Amino acid sequence: MLQPTFRQRTYQWDNCSLSLGSRTLVMGILNVTPDSFSDGGRYNRVDRAIAHVREMVAQGADIIDIGGESTRPGFEPVGAEEELSRVIPVIEALHAEMPQIPISVDTYKAEVGRRALEAGAHILNDIWGCKKDEQMARAAAQYQCPIILMHNRPARQYDDFVQDVKRDLLESIAIATAAGVKEENIWLDPGIGFAKNLEDNLTLMHHLDELGELGYPVLLAASRKRFIRDTLELPVDELVEGTAATTALGIAQGCQIVRVHDIEANVRTARMCDAMLYPR
Repeated sequence: MLQPTFRQRTYQWDNCSLSLGSRTLVMGILNVTPDSFSDGGRYNRVDRAIAHVREMVAQGADIIDIGGESTRPGFEPVGAEEELSRVIPVIEALHAEMPQIPISVDTYKAEVGRRALEAGAHILNDIWGCKKDEQMARAAAQYQCPIILMHNRPARQYDDFVQDVKRDLLESIAIATAAGVKEENIWLDPGIGFAKNLEDNLTLMHHLDELGELGYPVLLAASRKRFIRDTLELPVDELVEGTAATTALGIAQGCQIVRVHDIEANVRTARMCDAMLYPR
């Protein structure tokens, strides 16, 4: 039987806190972009964004992850100023209305990360694991905040897939610690859907426990990803059950945070998994 890996950690800020190791945390996705693969354009106004956050928090979201640049296949990169114009007003409004909710900013640009932290964000979420902009590691060290290091590559080229993923993540960890990031502030993300095909993603889902063995909390971000669509042959708006299946398998293999679009279904899935797997 698969068993979760417990890493007890508590993060405390002025008005909010997070505890890892007693239950699965659910991170709600808030895309304030016009072109995200799942919900582009739905929440790119502050009022709509905050209304959606209220709904996610009411359904049980523990963290809100705000992204201002789409990372879907074939996305058009945007400059730092454009990204800032999208995320900062939402971060400021959310921090003012719900200061008890930890905020993560989904960016690989250090300038955006720093400004977001100053506006009220608490966590950096870097899809390039500090390899696109190494100043991200210095920002995390300066603000002493958690940083999520995601696995990614410019192209899908592997010799030994799972081992290569682990080696790449260890490189990101080395960049972060060399910049002064504390070990307890590092979280890992396997990077489902990034530089990986269907077979790669399914394989990685089967080996998530090996990432946990690296000694850091693991965040699983598989929600509505293409490998679920391709496996089930369903459109993006019919992937609740498929995503919930990834959540259950991830929790059973030690993932402590799941990043999802459909909060209620995944909170229920996580609670049931926690009841079966976590000590009482």
